[in-house]
Amino acid sequence: MTNSDIRCSKWLSYVLRHRPDEVGLTLDPQGWVEVTKLLEAAQQKKIPLDLEKLLLIVETNDKKRFSLSECGQKIRANRGHSIPVELSLPPLTPPDVLYHGTATRFIKSIRHQGVQSMRRQHVHLSADTQTAHEVGTRHGVPHILVVDAKAMAAAGFKFYQAIDSIWLTERIPAKYIQWDA
Repeated sequence: MTNSDIRCSKWLSYVLRHRPDEVGLTLDPQGWVEVTKLLEAAQQKKIPLDLEKLLLIVETNDKKRFSLSECGQKIRANRGHSIPVELSLPPLTPPDVLYHGTATRFIKSIRHQGVQSMRRQHVHLSADTQTAHEVGTRHGVPHILVVDAKAMAAAGFKFYQAIDSIWLTERIPAKYIQWDA
C-alpha cells in the first residue's frame, strides 16, 4: 500500500468505526453506508479516495477491516466500532484458549478489573499469539494474556468471530485469564 492508501484506510477506519457524523454520514443499524455517499464525503474532505482505490483498500487490507455488501453498493467496518452497530454475527463456540494483546502498563488494572471493551463494543481476541503480540505492541511494551475461552463459554459468555478471524466478546473477567505464578 502507498502512503496515500494508508491515509485513506485510516480515514475509512475513523469514519466507519467511530465518527461517521463528522463527515455527514449516518450508518444503518448494521454499520453499512452507501459507497457513493462515502466517496462524496471523502471528496468534500479532500481525501484522495475514488472507487478504484476504495476497492483496492478493501481487497488488500491485511487486517480485513472492511467489507462490501453482496451487491457492492455499501461498505462497513468489520469490527472495532465505538458507536453502536449490530454486526449480526452468530454466537460461536470459541477455541479452548484465545489470546489478548495489551501493554504491560495495563496489567495491574486488568488483574483487578479484567479486560473491558472500554470505548469499543467488544474486546478483541485472537487464536494465535503472533496477532496478539502485534496488537499489544501498538499500545506499548506488549504482554499477551492467555484467556480460558472454554470456561468463559461454559459460563455463558458469548463469542463472535469477525470476518478476519478475530474473536469478539463483551469483556474478559480476570478469573478467566491464566496468570503466571
